[in-house]
Amino acid sequence: MRDPGQPTLDQLRVFVAVIDCGSFSRAAEELHRTQSVVSYTIANLEAQLNVALFDRSKRKPSLTEAGKALLADARIVGSKVDAMQTRAKMLSLGLEAEVSIAVDVMFPNCALVTALKAFQEQFPTVGLRLRIEALGAVKHLVSERICQIGITGPMLDYPDGYQHQQLGHVSMIPVAAPTHPLALHEGVVPIEAARDHTQLVLTDRSQLTSGQNFNVIAVRDWRLGDLGAKHMLLLNGLGWGSMPEHMVRADLEQGRLVELNLAHMQSIAYALNLIHRSDDAPGPAGRWLMQYLIDQARTPDSDMHTPPADIVISS
Repeated sequence: MRDPGQPTLDQLRVFVAVIDCGSFSRAAEELHRTQSVVSYTIANLEAQLNVALFDRSKRKPSLTEAGKALLADARIVGSKVDAMQTRAKMLSLGLEAEVSIAVDVMFPNCALVTALKAFQEQFPTVGLRLRIEALGAVKHLVSERICQIGITGPMLDYPDGYQHQQLGHVSMIPVAAPTHPLALHEGVVPIEAARDHTQLVLTDRSQLTSGQNFNVIAVRDWRLGDLGAKHMLLLNGLGWGSMPEHMVRADLEQGRLVELNLAHMQSIAYALNLIHRSDDAPGPAGRWLMQYLIDQARTPDSDMHTPPADIVISS
């Protein structure tokens, strides 16, 4: 038996059309061809593949088992080609092939998910790469051109080589489990008491903030590269530390965590900035995403506060 030949895209499209339309005659109408041409195309496809796609022993042809199996492949090939044509069209119009973004771990998850879903709906042909990091690691990814857009936290300088806009801030509050000694302290907790208990601190994977301690006052601290790990340790009473208010809101309401009344540390505004390199400006899709994030920060129900005034995304 000879090996199957290579079918044409037109043959596969006719094959799918016959199934979707329900008959050879209706497929011919849909494709603006004669029924004889459709039948001839299917016969050639069967000859190429060396299998019978339709059982013609009955009045109405039906798919054979081989036809059922190969129909799925035909659909996949057609959809891939359609996607390729759409992507090529968008590229020819100046739309970038991919957008890469690095996001500070403190950025509200709900806001991030909403923005990413909106982007994928708006630009289905544009690839999207996402990195979530802490502190200086976001700026490092942008500076090394690993990511084109960054949402960074505070404590960083932006030289002339960067474009940056304020995105707002999230509230950081000191918390601990209700069984933690600091949570059981009556009244305002003095700094001396806080120093005696392990503080859980988010660490920077980059070297941009090396040697700098931000609101770290305890004699003993645990350095964590993952905010989820910090959250888990806090819930289990293995230290105290600051967390984004939006992330622990449910824990506070349900009593799994309590806000600490520290003399030296109340709610802290963790500033967020949207950045990109001046010599690596985002394309149309990237600029759309940046503007969406800015508009999102302005909404009244946003977990970000004091959203920026009118901002124009530079091209």
